[in-house]
Amino acid sequence: MKILIVIDQFDNSNNGTTISARRFAKGLQDRGNEVYIVSTGDKKDEYKFNLKELPLLPGISHIIRSQGMSFAIPDTEVLEEAIASVDVVHFYMPFWLSKVGLKICEKKNVPHTTAFHVQPENITYSIGLGTNTKVNDFIYTHYRDSFFNRFTHIHCPSEFIANELKNHGYTAKLHVISNGVDDDFKYYEKEKLPEFKDKFVITMIGRYSGEKRQDVLIDAISKSKHLDKIQLILAGKGPKEEKYKKLGKALSNPPIMQFYDKENLIKLLKSTDLYVHSADAEIEAISCIEAFACGNVPIIANSPNSATKQFALVPESLFEAGNSTDLASKIDFWIENESYRKEMEYKYAQSAEKYRLKNSIIKMEEMFKDAIRECS
Repeated sequence: MKILIVIDQFDNSNNGTTISARRFAKGLQDRGNEVYIVSTGDKKDEYKFNLKELPLLPGISHIIRSQGMSFAIPDTEVLEEAIASVDVVHFYMPFWLSKVGLKICEKKNVPHTTAFHVQPENITYSIGLGTNTKVNDFIYTHYRDSFFNRFTHIHCPSEFIANELKNHGYTAKLHVISNGVDDDFKYYEKEKLPEFKDKFVITMIGRYSGEKRQDVLIDAISKSKHLDKIQLILAGKGPKEEKYKKLGKALSNPPIMQFYDKENLIKLLKSTDLYVHSADAEIEAISCIEAFACGNVPIIANSPNSATKQFALVPESLFEAGNSTDLASKIDFWIENESYRKEMEYKYAQSAEKYRLKNSIIKMEEMFKDAIRECS
């Protein structure tokens, strides 16, 4: 197949959606498909159609860039050229670029699919309205009426988000397909970096943004009976970086905060003793799968707005969302029960096999073929 991916940002692997798109693109290519990209950037590649980045006001620009994102200015001529040469078009974001591209697909009767990657809470937590159900419902409805109900196929990374779309009146066929973890994230014997030899390393991967709730994790560690030996690592970047650095001063060992590329992320996960995912809102959290695929027991927020709790194999891997005291007790449990933790490390690594990227690629191909058959 000739497949076109339309996404605002593709060149830089600094946010989860872009990382997922890049992995899917490579996986599809590896299976013999021709994959083309429409996105921002200026890399000169024969498969990529470049667009200019949308300039934003300074305050908004800082928030967007700190989340690792940018938006494209649609160019109708570029989009028409790209769309005319492919069998199917897959849209990643429900924003301006995709809306212009969708109109062209509809006009020219080109098969098209989309994915649901932008949870309303990703927006509302950034403006202090994350728990406002009326605002979140309004965004679901706006997404639905302005974009998603014009498709017959939507990729949903989890059953959780598929159910949310059903409950909000989305009419397309919903394809539940994990974003997929690649084969480099696998069970490893612990191989701690020298600086962590005498520490109990707790890691969380994710943007420093409101819905991820790294503040709850920092507070939980401050309440742990084992505070002195815990080294917290917050892998990511985002607008709350300075806030979390200030909160981290309460810990015996200040948190290490930085963005890790894939190679260094795997080294980090080999050094990790326990993984925590404290987010209140999450469509899937591929980072959590990567962590337990490498043999790290997770503790996950049991939030009604998060799919990540689906990965928990035992009750001790769940804590009450937003409750740092409950999280502290779960952290202490896993520290104090090392033999059980070692046993569960392997079981968690085995459970990651169902989320392998190669399986997701095959399912994505089937979705594309369904869309193509409908237009033939």
